Amino acid sequence: MKFSVCLITFNEELNLGRCLASVVRFADEVVVVDSGSTDRTQEIATTAGARVISQPWLGYVGQKNFAIDRATHGWIFSIDADEEVSPRLSAEIEELKSRSGEVSPRCSGFRMPRCVLYEGRWIRHGDWYPDRLVRLFRKERARFAGGKVHERLELSGEIRDLRHELYHYSFRDRADHWQRCLDYARLWAESAFEAGKRAGGWAGPSHAAFRWVRGYLFRGGFLDGAQGWHIARMSAAEVKLKYELLRKMQQD
Repeated sequence: MKFSVCLITFNEELNLGRCLASVVRFADEVVVVDSGSTDRTQEIATTAGARVISQPWLGYVGQKNFAIDRATHGWIFSIDADEEVSPRLSAEIEELKSRSGEVSPRCSGFRMPRCVLYEGRWIRHGDWYPDRLVRLFRKERARFAGGKVHERLELSGEIRDLRHELYHYSFRDRADHWQRCLDYARLWAESAFEAGKRAGGWAGPSHAAFRWVRGYLFRGGFLDGAQGWHIARMSAAEVKLKYELLRKMQQD
């Protein structure tokens, strides 16, 4: 049971060293697909022993599939540059490798909870947690799919759970968070419009209200203090914006 760690990058010099250091204990190879970084990203990856491949941007889905296609081992660990394998998760994956003979042939992948660091606080409530994702999977049974944003992994076979967390350092500050909301809303609207989706006049406000109530009240976002409030507020604003952009595309 050998693991190929795969990730895509573009100007990730602030995150990449931490990410690569966290996979050293269990990675049998590291494949970094870079889409033209102008900072030290490629240098950092090469110094860490990764195999760096340059590839012009194909979109999130295309770029990630390109990366796993270049992996040489049968198991893939897919990670983003702004993520880090926690020490406990790393130890859990090492133990899994040591017991590889016990892994059922029916098992196609393993999912793990992801925890976001936001304004100095680990967020463990609301819509952002536990955010269980399949990141370790058999290469021949998996493929990324989806639109221009929020790609998903399609996997055939049994999925099992790992206990410990993948850390996510997703935003530098609140301004960066809002800029991501703007970018994701635009990409979502473009994908939805191209897919023939339409939105009525109340779609934005109603979906935004539902998102806020679900995340902040039903899923306990309020337990994360001021950070939980800002996350719920911005999530609702992003939802409202994406439907407004879709509606504008319809009108245009």
